[in-house]
Amino acid sequence: MSKSDSTLAQVHARAGEAPVTLGLILGSGLGHIADMVEGEAFDYAELTGFPVSAVSGHSAKLVIGQLWGQRVAVFGGRAHYYERGRADAMRMPLELLKALGATRVILTNAAGSFRPDIPPGDLMLISDHINFSGLNPLIGEDTDDRFVNMTNAYDPEMRAGLKAAAKGENITLKSGVYSWYSGPSFETPAEINALKILGTDAVGMSTVPEVILARFLGLDAAAISVITNMAAGLGTEEISHSHTKNMAPIGAAKLEKILRRFIGG
Repeated sequence: MSKSDSTLAQVHARAGEAPVTLGLILGSGLGHIADMVEGEAFDYAELTGFPVSAVSGHSAKLVIGQLWGQRVAVFGGRAHYYERGRADAMRMPLELLKALGATRVILTNAAGSFRPDIPPGDLMLISDHINFSGLNPLIGEDTDDRFVNMTNAYDPEMRAGLKAAAKGENITLKSGVYSWYSGPSFETPAEINALKILGTDAVGMSTVPEVILARFLGLDAAAISVITNMAAGLGTEEISHSHTKNMAPIGAAKLEKILRRFIGG
């Protein structure tokens, strides 16, 4: 039995074999949504092959069950490249999500904004990304499946649905391009200027490798950034992980309403 099969058996034994319809991967300060799921919770540490993340502000657990009328798999936190130097850190969780029957995944993150019209406390629907890190979770994959077409990496139908859900909740949800910076140090003002020239609207330390993996696995993907600060040199706040965790709940309240309508609608 492979690690993937073993993990699937672990999950089925406790959560049942009914398929899930959707996966959610939650970013910094957003793990409370996992607590809303009526179902079975698994610590990442108890799941064979799962990455164990120690980033504060993340709840490293998988919860499978009912959320707003759908059977979902919610990942309360994610492993990042900067923790172990592995761009494919979330491959096993996404492979499990696929094995559980999901066809779609929504990713969330905390990010720094480049745009005055998307200030801290607002949300940004990711329309496309720039892999500024140059890393790729498919390096080492030895099949031709590694040559993934990333046109429309962020599924147009899902994006339209999330926009409609935001409109239904009277929440402004602008779209923009997200750049992945490897971290864990924050970007310098010079790096931010370079990213701005390239067309970046928000920057963060996650999501891009997971979207690449999702597309590799045949999962449709959408992603929303919770804006916690203006990018380096563009605002007055002191950028820190503590600031990110403190600001995330402001946008998280809006995100929860959008997800509730999108999933439950």
